[in-house]
Amino acid sequence: MYEQLVAFIQQKISVSQAALDTILSYFKPMTIAKNEMLHINGQTGRRLYFVGKGCLRIYFINEVGQEATRHFSFENQFATAMMHFMTGIDAGEYIQAAERTTLLYISHEDFYHLLATIPQWEKFYRHYLEFANVINTRRLMSFLTQDATEKYKQLLADNPTVVQRLPNKLVASYLHISQETLSRLKSKL
Repeated sequence: MYEQLVAFIQQKISVSQAALDTILSYFKPMTIAKNEMLHINGQTGRRLYFVGKGCLRIYFINEVGQEATRHFSFENQFATAMMHFMTGIDAGEYIQAAERTTLLYISHEDFYHLLATIPQWEKFYRHYLEFANVINTRRLMSFLTQDATEKYKQLLADNPTVVQRLPNKLVASYLHISQETLSRLKSKL
C-alpha cells in the first residue's frame, strides 16, 4: 500500500528520498470492514485517508433523513471530510467504507507539520485542492444543469467503477435520484 502512495505522490511532485521517507513515516495503515464508519459528523479526528484497496463514501444526511453521497474514493485516491479537515468546523459529513477497505491515513496535525517542513508537500497539497475543486464544481454543475439521464450517462463516461462495484442504493444517492429511476435508466441504457 505504501508503494501505491509513493507512486501517487511522485506523479504529482518531485521529492527527495529523504523527504519521501519523512512523508511516509506520518501515514499509518488501517483496515476497515464494509459499512464501518470513519468519520461521524465531527466525532472523530481530522484525518486524510489514502485508499489502497476498497472504497470510501463521503455523504451527508438531509433534513428528512436521506443520505446524499458527495464523493466516492476508490484505489489510489484520497478522501476526507474536507471542511472539517481544513477548518475543524463540522459540516455534517460522514465517511463510511462502501467496501472492505485498506487505507493509509494521516492526521491534520501531521499533515500540516509536513506542509511546514517539506516545501514540496505544499505543492502536493495544491494539486490535491485543485483536483478536489474541479471534482466538486463538476458535481455542482451536474446537479444544476443535467437531468437524471444525463447525470447517469456522465457517470458512466467519467467513472463507470461506481456503477460496476457499488449497489444501486449508493449509486442513486450519488446521482441524487431514486433507486427506481436508476433501475429504469439502467434498463434503458
